[in-house]
Parts: sequence; structure tokens; C-alpha cells
Amino acid sequence: MREILGRRRKLLFRRGGRSTPLGAALQCATEWRWPVLPGVGLRAGGRGARRCSCPDPDCVVPGAHPFDPGLLAATTDERMVRWWWTNRPDAPVVLATGGRAPCAVSLPAVAGERALAALDHFGVHTGPVVATPTRWSLLVSPYDLAELGELLHSQEWVPSSLRFHGEGGYLVLPPSEIAAGKVRWERPPGTSPAGPWLPTVTTVVDALVAASTKTPDGSRLAF
Repeated sequence: MREILGRRRKLLFRRGGRSTPLGAALQCATEWRWPVLPGVGLRAGGRGARRCSCPDPDCVVPGAHPFDPGLLAATTDERMVRWWWTNRPDAPVVLATGGRAPCAVSLPAVAGERALAALDHFGVHTGPVVATPTRWSLLVSPYDLAELGELLHSQEWVPSSLRFHGEGGYLVLPPSEIAAGKVRWERPPGTSPAGPWLPTVTTVVDALVAASTKTPDGSRLAF
């Protein structure tokens, strides 16, 4: 049975391609058991601009959020994923964070690049990192609000620009296209049979706080 499923997955990804939204969504849902759904996507606007497909003319995250279906529809069901992206092949891949799925800690792109360099300098092992032109997101293992609250309470200072994508949240994954530009893996997920390795949110936040005060040049990182 495992052999048959393995062959089926190989065929499935040859057809969808891991570099396509369908292939990426299938990998998340069927290999890693991460619940996904299609994002709202973009539409053509005036003068060649690309606008969010949602009804809000002032949408602050154009193309990069759920709309129809809503976030609660996120699933790991292969048939549903195929149906969604067969009908909307360019739809962004949206991960519903929390529960048994990964969570994330994100920060502005420039700060994200500096932060990763600092974490590498101090020997901190990071997991997958999602990059857009505006923000970088470090994927972490699932946490709940109580755990996050205790963590933040224990810190004397936390960078104000950090955002936390936990239960009830979402994150747009590669190879999605949003108004800000292409979503890509700055650090791609590993290929372990058990799924991508993820650090804890405590490890990442503690390291970011420490790195912000112990950078090689002795200055606080610009978070």
C-alpha cells in the first residue's frame, strides 16, 4: 500500500509540480498534513496595477488573505485541494496556522535578513523561513495563546514589529503571487519523512531578543 501511495504522490507532483500553487498546496496537505486553502488573489486594476480581488478597495494585504472560502475551510483533503486549485490555478496558497499546523513569527524583510544572520552567528538552528518583499516569517512548532502570553510576559523587551501567526491566523506560502510580489522560501523546508523540522516559538523569540542586544557590532538590531 505504501508503495502505491508513494507512486501516486510522485505522479501527483509531476502533474501539479511543486513549483506551482497546486503542487505546493498538495505537498502541504498530503505530505505534511498542513491545512491549506486558496487565498483571495489579485485582479487587474487601472494603469496596469494589480489590486486585491476582495470587495475592500483599501485592502491592506492585497491578495494575501482568505476571503471565499473563509479560513475555517482550510483542509488537508486532497480532493478539495485539487478542486480549489483546478478552478483557480493562480490562487495563493494560504496556511491556516495553529492547532496541529505550524505557527510563525514574522518581522520586516530588512530586519528579517539581519536577524537570520545574527541567529546564524550565535548558532541558533532555524526552520523554514518564508520571504516576501515586505516581511519574512520564521515557521515554528504549534503553540497556544497561553504559551505565547507566558513567553511574552517573561521578556523585558520584545521587538515591537514582531507579529505572531498562531491559532486562528494564517500565512501565505510559496510560490504564491501577492501585490507585494512573489512569495518564496528563504530557507526551504527539510525533506525528512516526518515533515519539516520546526523550532519552538520560545527558542526563536529568546534568540531574537538576545540577538537584538548582542549583535557582532554590539548594537541592537533594527526591528
